[in-house]
This record gives sequence, C-alpha cells and structure tokens, in this order.
Amino acid sequence: LFVLRNVGNLVPPYAPDDQFHSTSAALEFAVQSLKVKNIVVMGHGRCGGIRAALDTTAAPLSPGDFIGKWMSLIAPAAETVSSSTFMTATERQTALERISIRYSIANLRTFPCVSILEGKGRLSLHGAWFDISTGELWVMNKDTGDFERPDTE
Repeated sequence: LFVLRNVGNLVPPYAPDDQFHSTSAALEFAVQSLKVKNIVVMGHGRCGGIRAALDTTAAPLSPGDFIGKWMSLIAPAAETVSSSTFMTATERQTALERISIRYSIANLRTFPCVSILEGKGRLSLHGAWFDISTGELWVMNKDTGDFERPDTE
C-alpha cells in the first residue's frame, strides 16, 4: 500500500517542465518502481480544499497562494458548480468533490506510464468518495462515472 495525500485529493496533468512536482514524483515512483496494479483516487465529504475552490471570496492564505494555485486545477468545474442556483451549498460541495475525482482520473491518464500500463491491462484506475458524515464509501462506476455504494453482501 503506497499512499499519497494532498489538498483536494488532486492529480495534476502530466507536465515534464523541470519544476517540483510532489504528486507526479510519487505517482511515477508508485507506477514505475513499485509497480502498483491499482490506483485509487479517494475524495471525501466536507473537504476543506474543495470548499476553498468553491469560495470565490477567499483571500490567499500566503503571498505564494499555493492553495489557490493548486485548487485552480479544478477551477472550471468549481465555477460551473458554484453558479448553480438549484443546489444547496452542501450539494455543490459534494458535486465538486466527486467531479474532482473524475478530473484526477482523467489527469492520471495524461501520464505516459499510466496510460501505457492501463492500455496493456497492467494498471487499473479507480475513483472513490468517502462520506464522512455517514461513514459510507461510494465507488465510481467505470462505465458511467456515477458514484454508487458497493454491494456489501
């Protein structure tokens, strides 16, 4: 078990630009050195990073605005979700938490080491969302992208 945690549970797109990329380095290590067979992107309810992405009035936490820049990975989705007047704040939060998992899985596929191994059937990508308030785990259906509670029987 190799675990990587970060704010918002995000995976950035592949960017070989000689910058520091903690998430990308961990992904490369897990896939190419440890030869993991499954990658699970797991988000959770009441995520502070997602809440920050939805808060259009939030000021940067520091001059570097590291959180703001990091959460900009899902800015297009955050703008769409936050403008919905048909959802409550809680529904918007849950929607973006789940959308961010889909974004991260799509971004995983931009990494050559991931897309090649997935194409060969040697690596599987999974999405999951944990509802902290109820203790329920929801798993993303690979075909539809919907989140479903798994059968426990």
